[in-house]
This record gives sequence, structure tokens and C-alpha cells, in this order.
Amino acid sequence: MLAQFHNRRFYLVLAADLFIFIMAFLGAYLLRFDFALEPIYRSQILKLLPFLLPGKIIIFFLFGLYRGMWRYTSRKDLWRLGQASLISMLYYVIATSYIYGFQDVPRSVFPMDGLLTLILSGGLRLGIRFIYSRPSKKFNSPQPAYLPNRSNRRPKGKSLLIIGAGDAGEKMGREILDNPGLHYHLLGFLDDDRSKWGRSLHRVRVYGGVEMLPEVIEREQLDEVLIAIPSATGSQMRRINEICKNCEVHYRTLPDLSAIIDGKVSFKSLRDVKYEDLLRRPPVNLDTTEISRYLQGKRVLVTGAGGSIGSELCRQIIRFEPAALILVEASEGNLYGIQMELQHELNFHRYRGILSRVQNRPLMDHLFNLYQPQLIFHAAAYKHVPMLEQNPWKAITNNVLGSQVVMELAIKYRVERFVLVSTDKAVRPTNVMGASKRLTELLVQSFHGNGTRFMAVRFGNVIGSSGSVLPLFRRQLEQGGPITVTHPEVTRYFMTIPEAAQLILQAGQLGEGGEIFILEMGTPVKIVKMAEELVRLSGKEPGKDVDIIFTGLREGEKLYEELTTPDEGIVATKHENILVLNPNGWNGKNSQAEFTQWLGRTLEDLYVTARTHDVQALKSKIREILPEYVPQPMSSMRCS
Repeated sequence: MLAQFHNRRFYLVLAADLFIFIMAFLGAYLLRFDFALEPIYRSQILKLLPFLLPGKIIIFFLFGLYRGMWRYTSRKDLWRLGQASLISMLYYVIATSYIYGFQDVPRSVFPMDGLLTLILSGGLRLGIRFIYSRPSKKFNSPQPAYLPNRSNRRPKGKSLLIIGAGDAGEKMGREILDNPGLHYHLLGFLDDDRSKWGRSLHRVRVYGGVEMLPEVIEREQLDEVLIAIPSATGSQMRRINEICKNCEVHYRTLPDLSAIIDGKVSFKSLRDVKYEDLLRRPPVNLDTTEISRYLQGKRVLVTGAGGSIGSELCRQIIRFEPAALILVEASEGNLYGIQMELQHELNFHRYRGILSRVQNRPLMDHLFNLYQPQLIFHAAAYKHVPMLEQNPWKAITNNVLGSQVVMELAIKYRVERFVLVSTDKAVRPTNVMGASKRLTELLVQSFHGNGTRFMAVRFGNVIGSSGSVLPLFRRQLEQGGPITVTHPEVTRYFMTIPEAAQLILQAGQLGEGGEIFILEMGTPVKIVKMAEELVRLSGKEPGKDVDIIFTGLREGEKLYEELTTPDEGIVATKHENILVLNPNGWNGKNSQAEFTQWLGRTLEDLYVTARTHDVQALKSKIREILPEYVPQPMSSMRCS
């Protein structure tokens, strides 16, 4: 409360009210006596004012009329102003009775003074609100918004149409009109309630039903549509979304204000997706001090640098001031994206982007020779399970052969550390993707002891990454549903993209060679439960507003994933959330040398089989190498 006494504007407000009180008191007398005051009444005014003014100021202060900001004057403020004016009038009566005993005092002056105080004080506050809320000239339309724009000059800012002329639409429309800083020009409203057609909200016309959207777009230059119907059912939202999509116009959805207050907040409408909200455990933060010691001043190579994991690795690595960052990426768009982010958003310029596939041995050899990397984080891999089930040769040539190329070059050029990004799908794999990652783990084991420290990091689904289930759920939710889940009992381990990147960096610091690191990921989460929570966080009810339907397991999918097998010994590390698996021998061979020779021969045969594009032969060959691999029956839509 004392802070307002240090505010210069408080004293301006106080001076304005003092002037209003004097004018109201004097005006009451002038109105009572037709602007012809006799000396006796002039004397009354001069004698009463010193008592009246401090009392009114104290009353207004007690009613909180000096704590608010006048530019946001509301009906509640005017109600308090009315109460304060009434109390000040009673105070005037008491003060006059004490001084004059009502002798020669006109009784009608009391209510007139209270009324004039209310009118003048309220008028001043509403006038200030009007001045602040009035759009600047550069955003003013030359004519009312509900009339067709006949001028060739289009108002500056994005033109917006609101679907929904109810409470939510009215509030949003008022905010847009009152706040020119939003840079929006409101064209009108659409609403399926026929009783609203042709009427206006804040002098902005309700054109008609949602079906009129194509007609409005044809007549006006429309940039964006805001759907302000928080109470809409799933079927209603699907219909509106379909109309907007057919019109090829950008559209967004406004959440219910009550849902915001209750915490049931739509991801898309208020902020970017914060997937941590759906984890059944707190996010893990790792030891950045130890990571810094081995990254600072080093030349670091990241493969798959433009992907979900690779790009986050780059963001995390530059925090530790590497000497150089070499980005290897097969996708032109992804490589461009991470380069622009590093340069323009993160202000890091010591990078070089290489557009190449990791299995391109001559080019990879050239860049190793040119840049002499000291640390390698290998995140390049195909990972979409159903796609690789139908195109298994790509899993072998990219995930396995590409990894082998990079590992062999790491040994050739004396790279200090090599960290492989693996997956829980490598544990007793039932799909080609998981089998390919298990083969790369065997490569890590076979190359260990050649001067480079090789290690792998195994984790569950990376929540929010490319191909992750939650971005799909979010898109389906934005369309009004339904949300598709493969099976009611399917469960997965989840971790965030930053957690995955930190685990990879931490493994590079911890590893002595040959290890597989895993993150303590808590209890696996049922996918259907996660879908239901996402629906509730959007302010809707699963099964009522948004349907959840089951489509059946896809090719190669398991009901549940595992992080380890029973014969893999788990050992704690100095980090409580990171565990390490002891290698379980050399896959039945007597020595590492024998294992390395055997693996090299069998992989060469596997690469030859992959070049035939024979799905059955390729899966049979994988099973010869990995007895734990049990492929699922192929669907009728297989590629061969």
C-alpha cells in the first residue's frame, strides 16, 4: 500500500480528484441557486471546503479508488465510486450539521454534490480508459469494421475472423479492439446461432453461420481464423476444422477461460507443448560440471545433427564451448534448420555443416581427415518401426552399415570417445529397427579396446521427438479427435528430449569403453492413460468430448518395451539416475578377437542380403545373427 505514495501518478490522480470535489461542491450550490450565489452561501462554501475535502479524500482512499489503474476502469470500480460518493455525501451532511446545525443550509445541495462527484469522477476515469484503449491511427479502419472495405488500402496488421459470437468470442473481440499492440484487424464474427446473424458485437458484424467462411474469404483478405467456442463438442470442432482446412486458412482454437483457471490448459492455445506434464516422474537433471570437463575446447562431431536428438545435442554441446562442432546430416532441410538456429538464435559460429549420409565412406573419410574430430555422438538412424518393417534394407544400410563406417573411421583417426544412441527396442527385438540397433550395440562391443572409448546409451521413447506418439495425439486433438491408440494395454518408457541429450553427454564422460548406459526411467506409462491426460489438459473429457479408439498393434510393435534383459547385469554409477549394463560375454564366442571376426563376416553377408531387397531373406539373416530377434508376422501390405 505504501508503494503508491512513491508513485508520481498517485499525486496527479489526487490533484484531479481534489479539483473535481471542489467543482462538484461549487456546482451543487450554483445549480441550486441558478448560478446566482448570495454572500452568505459563498461564506458557507469557503467554511465547509476545508472540512469536506480531506474527508472525501480519506473515503475515496478507503474504498481503494487510488490503488487501481484508471486505464482498466471496470464496472466494479464504478460501483465502488458510487458507494464512495454516497458515503462522502453522508459525511457532508454530518460535517454541515456539526458546523451549522443545518441553519440556512439548503438541503438539496447534499444529493446534488454526491451526484456531481459521481458523474465527474466517473467521467474522468472512463475518459482515461477510452484514451488508452483507443486504437492508434495507423490501425484505424477508415470506416466501421462491419461495413465492406471499399478502400483499396488494407488496414495494417493481420485480418482476423472469430468463429463464435458468445462470451469467449466477445471477450477476445474486445481485447483485440482495445489493444492495438496485438496487430490484428477484426473483420467480423461467424456463429451458427441464427438469432445473432446480422447483429454486432462492439460494432463488428456477425456475418452468419460457419458455412459462410468461404464467402467471407472471397470478399475479404483474411489472414487468420480464431475459433472461440470452448464448449464445442468433438463433432462440432471436427466440422469447423474441416471447413477451415478446405478454405486453406490458418486457424487456432481459444481455450475455455474456466479451464485455464482450473489448470485444464490446452497445450496449443496457451504455450508450446510441455511434455514433462505427462511424465509420471520428475525430469532428470545431470551433472553438467563433469560434462564440461571433457567437452570444453574439443572438436565434436554429431551425426544426425538435424534430427530431434541430434539438434538437442548440438544445443547442449555449445553450452560447454567446444573448439568446433561438425554437423553431419542427410536431410538438407534439417541441416539448414540447425545451422540457422546455431548462428542466429544461439550465436554460435564455430560449426561446419556436412550434407552426407554416414554410409558414404569416401566423404566421411575426407571430413574425418579434414576436421580431426576428438569426440563423436552418433545419432544418425532411421527409427520409425512400421516404415522399417516394410523397408528393412534401409535399417541395415543406414543404421548398421552407417554406424560401422563411423566407428571404423573413429579408430583410424584416433577419436577419443564415441557415443552411440541406442533404444530400448534393441532388447529382445521384435522389429527390424530394434534389431538394427542391437547390431550396432554389438559393434560397440566388438570395437572396444582399439584406442577409442566406445559406449552406447539406451533409453525409451523420446517424448516429443519426430515420430513420437504425443505430437500425433496433439494434432488429432486440434482436429477435434478421435485420438488413435494401437492397443489398450500398450505401455512405454518415456523421457524428454533434453533428458536424452544430457544422458548421451553424461555417458561420454562416464564411459571407459564397451558399456551400455541406461536412465532410471521409473514406471512405464500406458499410452491410453497418456492420451486421456492430454485430452483433460486441453479442458475436455475423454470419451465424451473426444473419442479414443484402438487401431491394433502396428507391424513390429510390442505391447511393452524393456530396458534390459535378465542376463544383463545392472551396475550403479556415481549418478543416481544412470545405470550401466555389464557386457554379457562376446555373444557366445571365446574371445573378443573371435567375436569381432565373426561379427565382421556375418555383417558382410547381411549387407549383401540387404542389397537384394528380399524382406524374408533379410529377416532370416538377422535372426541368424540375433537369436533373440523374433519377427512378427508380416501384414498383407508388405513391401518386397
